[in-house]
Amino acid sequence: MSKTGTLNDFAEPAELSVQLNANELSTLSETELRGLCGALRQEADQRRRSLATAVHELRTPMAITSGYIEVLLTEKVGALSERQRAILEDMRANQTRLQRFVDDFLTVSAIESDAVNLNREPADLNAALQEVCTLWSSRFREKSINLFFSACDELTPFPFDIFKIQHVLKNLLQNALTFTPAGGTVWVSVQKIAWERRLAQQPLDREERRKLDSKLPKAARVIVSDTGCGIEPEFHTEIFQEFRTLSRKGQQPRSAGLGLSIAKRLVNAHAGRIWVESKPGHGSKFCFVLPLREGDRR
Repeated sequence: MSKTGTLNDFAEPAELSVQLNANELSTLSETELRGLCGALRQEADQRRRSLATAVHELRTPMAITSGYIEVLLTEKVGALSERQRAILEDMRANQTRLQRFVDDFLTVSAIESDAVNLNREPADLNAALQEVCTLWSSRFREKSINLFFSACDELTPFPFDIFKIQHVLKNLLQNALTFTPAGGTVWVSVQKIAWERRLAQQPLDREERRKLDSKLPKAARVIVSDTGCGIEPEFHTEIFQEFRTLSRKGQQPRSAGLGLSIAKRLVNAHAGRIWVESKPGHGSKFCFVLPLREGDRR
């Protein structure tokens, strides 16, 4: 490739990302760089669509395989030995993990293509979160983990997409279930708070804080706390990125690393904020904030 060439001298978009280097980019004009960026975006979109299509095609054979596993486990087609049942249980567990990855990947793909629209309607956040906790309670009992939910009586219905926020909680509960050992505890709680803008540079006394809070927009804060292994501070931001997973020494990653990324995207779509507070050996606290009024969203 000539270092003094124009955009027409570059390869087709499908080959751009493997033929460029820093020296070649430094010789391009602003117009050429803009055109190149557009071509690279087109290439990335094309690859993402192709991969999403391939992943979507996995759903049918996965559903068939899952159906056969369940039929075999019921012993309707023959009795199972202890060894055979153990193998099928392991197959079912891995099938569930694969299904979760497919669902998460397709959700990310839909969000990136703007195919997911928020349906904000006045709803009871307490009831929405309680429903998810009730549905997940059996999973926590199977692992001997306590799951508690604490509602906020001060919170009245406000506009949000109930299914998207339930999806956020499901992903946070899956994370807590994965990293909390048997005998541990997970708490889900809701609070009504002033929107935290961190305006003051100096600590405020109680009266100054009260006056400031009265002027701030109101929000709902959801907290999912666990007694798991905790997360090192250097990973607090990284875990919300796509395909980022945490694994302990001697362990394989337990997910594809999309759950927290999806949670962040859905919370951000509500003009909210999500973060984690944690340190090794002291569990984790995942928090997300949703503004209560349209004018408070930013």
